[in-house]
Amino acid sequence: MKVAVLALDGVFDSGISALLDVLHTANALRDQLDGAPPPFDIRTVGVRRRVRTGLGHRIDTEPAATAHDAGLLVLPALMERRPAALVEAVASDAHRPVRRLLAGARERGTPLASSCTGTFLLAESGVLDGLRATTSWWLAPVFRDRYRRVALEETRMVTTSDGVTTAGAAFSHLDLALAVVGMRSPALADLVRHYLVVDDRASQAAYVIPGAMARHDPLVAAFEQWVRARIAEPLSVAEAARDLGVSERTLQRTMARTLGCTPVRLVQDLRLERAEHLMRTTGLPLAAVARRVGYEGPGPLRALLRRRGTPQP
Repeated sequence: MKVAVLALDGVFDSGISALLDVLHTANALRDQLDGAPPPFDIRTVGVRRRVRTGLGHRIDTEPAATAHDAGLLVLPALMERRPAALVEAVASDAHRPVRRLLAGARERGTPLASSCTGTFLLAESGVLDGLRATTSWWLAPVFRDRYRRVALEETRMVTTSDGVTTAGAAFSHLDLALAVVGMRSPALADLVRHYLVVDDRASQAAYVIPGAMARHDPLVAAFEQWVRARIAEPLSVAEAARDLGVSERTLQRTMARTLGCTPVRLVQDLRLERAEHLMRTTGLPLAAVARRVGYEGPGPLRALLRRRGTPQP
């Protein structure tokens, strides 16, 4: 497989390094397997012959036109942490050639892959319309608001939909690269994972900070604070809506638009966040932890911990 890694000015240094390290490690280890798969033909391409990474390092690239016959075009993330600036950048005239390149690759049927902020360029190019995708969990509200034709699954670490593979936050570039190797050989991907000491992480859910996502919308932020102030009590969404001066329907719709979930789900996430903190920092038995986060018994909390994959006492 010819893999073209598309390097842009401002590329996230660790992202492109992780992709290249995993792919080259796969090539180095492939002979350890019986019936070794063919090596990856790895090219670093760009719309400019020389680019600067986000930290100022220079990368020399091959012309992007050499990627036309690639079996996979991979776009690492851009080093931009400010949501508004990220949206402005991916929609700018400066990235018009990149958007055309991505759209053209999609029209030719070339499989595409990206992670973290790079998924915004895929979405801005239109290649994610009608598909499932993931991105950095903390950028999910911005992504969902701008790209409403994309079915966002922000708790997933990696997802593939109709030939387009996307991954989550910054260091999920490792997961993305291992998924690429796994498309060719699951056994080789497992071998690389062991050599590089990379855990198998199917979800971003354990890393999500609900408050960080809630801040994207004033009503959702107010609801989050309302819940935190009453985390140990029985909670009513209808009562919350009345206290916040909106209808229950408005609260439900705002939650769905901003976070892609219901108010009840955010309550569960906040209770789970608090419970995990108590489990790490106190010696309380699970039943006592459950009472402190609003459950009469440990059963519901156990179910949430199991869903998150959190070890239970």
